[in-house]
Amino acid sequence: MTKRIYFVHDTAIVETVDIGKGTKIWAFCNVQKGAVIGTECNICDRCFIESGAVVGDRVTIKNGVSVWEGVTIENDVFIGPNTVFTNDIRPRSKVHRTAYDKTLVCQGATIGAGATIVAGHTIGRWAFIGAGAVVTRDVPEHELWYGNPARHAGYVCKCGQRLTFDYQLSENTVGEIHRAVCVCGLEYKLENGQVICTS
Repeated sequence: MTKRIYFVHDTAIVETVDIGKGTKIWAFCNVQKGAVIGTECNICDRCFIESGAVVGDRVTIKNGVSVWEGVTIENDVFIGPNTVFTNDIRPRSKVHRTAYDKTLVCQGATIGAGATIVAGHTIGRWAFIGAGAVVTRDVPEHELWYGNPARHAGYVCKCGQRLTFDYQLSENTVGEIHRAVCVCGLEYKLENGQVICTS
């Protein structure tokens, strides 16, 4: 008999075998056949992961989250408790879709507790979605969004700290340079509305 390389709580229902080493699936979870979960993930109590959903490596999914077919979560993402994903922007009872709207949560992003991610959108790398936000549009990398509907409210570092950009004139370029140094030591520039790590 092959030794299992991941942990499943006695009360969990896990039908997929595509689970990476070191992952922990806690009480009362339901993981359907065909779901994919990477290595070293932490799937907390009462989560549901549907067939066709993809979860990358080192992902934390807190209590009470359902991840539906059509949702892909990349590596190092944090999903707060009671986050709501959808996979159909025109749901009807007894209307069965052959394909679902795709949602992508990119590497390192954070989604705060109780946020709703409407299907068909991308949350960029290292973005931060505030608690209770309702995301109805794509969110660019390193941006902080909150509210209903969620809107841009600032920028964040890879470590999660909010970034403050200084505006300086440069001798080598025309116009202003927008730079930020995080308390963690990482440095960034803001160029054409895009945050770029320069460290």
